Amino acid sequence: MAGAVVDVYMPADRTTGKPRGFAFVEFSSDAEAAEAISRFNGQDLGGRALKINLATDRPKERTGPPRERLAPRSFGAPAFEPGPSFFAVEGRMSRPKGSRRGTRGRKRSL
Repeated sequence: MAGAVVDVYMPADRTTGKPRGFAFVEFSSDAEAAEAISRFNGQDLGGRALKINLATDRPKERTGPPRERLAPRSFGAPAFEPGPSFFAVEGRMSRPKGSRRGTRGRKRSL
């Protein structure tokens, strides 16, 4: 053992829930972390060489111009084109019988 482990974090893939193949290990002192790096870096584990190093922070500011964001999508009732309605029901335009996706939201908007 290289030292006292304080915390371990193993990130998981969002879609599968399986570990992503790396972990963050926090030791109680910098000397113990350096000892773990020198002992385990390059060691073979299950046919793969371990790569152990100190974690670095991600850069907080982007360089260059800001990215343009897309406008939010509207999931409300579809807009109808003006024109004669051949199938008017109670004074409302009738809707085509296509997909039933979003039926509850369309009913609420009437």
